[in-house]
Amino acid sequence: MSSPSSGPVLQLLASGLQRWIRSQCDSVDDLNLSLQGSAFALLKGRLKGVTLQAKRVQFQQLPLVRADLQSGELKASLRPGQPNQPVQFEEPFLISGEVVLSGVELNQALASDRWRWLGDLLSEQLMGLTPLRSLSIDNDILKLTADVITGKDPVRRSFRLNAEQGTIRVDHCDAEGSMLIPMDPAIQIEEARLQAGQLLLKGKASVQP
Repeated sequence: MSSPSSGPVLQLLASGLQRWIRSQCDSVDDLNLSLQGSAFALLKGRLKGVTLQAKRVQFQQLPLVRADLQSGELKASLRPGQPNQPVQFEEPFLISGEVVLSGVELNQALASDRWRWLGDLLSEQLMGLTPLRSLSIDNDILKLTADVITGKDPVRRSFRLNAEQGTIRVDHCDAEGSMLIPMDPAIQIEEARLQAGQLLLKGKASVQP
C-alpha cells in the first residue's frame, strides 16, 4: 500500500487498485502496491504509475511464484460508490516487469483443462508425440517427457529457452529444431531464462480497461 503520508485520496485509490488487481487474479497471497503521483494530479484523473510486488499468484490458472511489475501513466477515476469496481481506467495502459514460475507448478498447470493444449502442443511440435506426460526444469534445462503408444519406455528430451519475436523460443539441446510458443499479441516477452528450477520471464504488456 502507499504510505499514510500520501494522503486519503491516494490511500483510497491504493485500496481500490488492490481490489481491482485481486479481481483480475484467481488468487493472490501477498500483494504490495506503491503509487507514484500526487493527490492533486489524481483529482485530474492522472497517476504517474504503480509498482506492484506480489507473491503466490494464480492468474488464469497459471501459478506465479512472484510478480514484480511497473505500470506506465494511468488515467483513472475513483468510484467509491461502487465497491465491485472502485477504480475505473479511462484508457489502456502499459505494464512491464518480471514474473517467475516454478517448474513443479508449471507442470501441474499443463495438466489442467485450461492449459493441457499447450503441453500437448509442446510435445507434438518438439518430440512428435502426444500427450505430454511431464515437464521439469533442471537448473537451466527444460525437460519434457512423453509416452510412446507402443508401451515402450517414455521419451525424454532436453531443451533451452530464449526470448524471440516477442515470445518464447524453445530449442532442442541435442538436435536441430525449435518452436515459438503462441503468445497473446498484447504481451511481449523480452527475456526468458531458466534458473534453479524456475522460469523467469521479463517483458511488457498492454492492459485494456
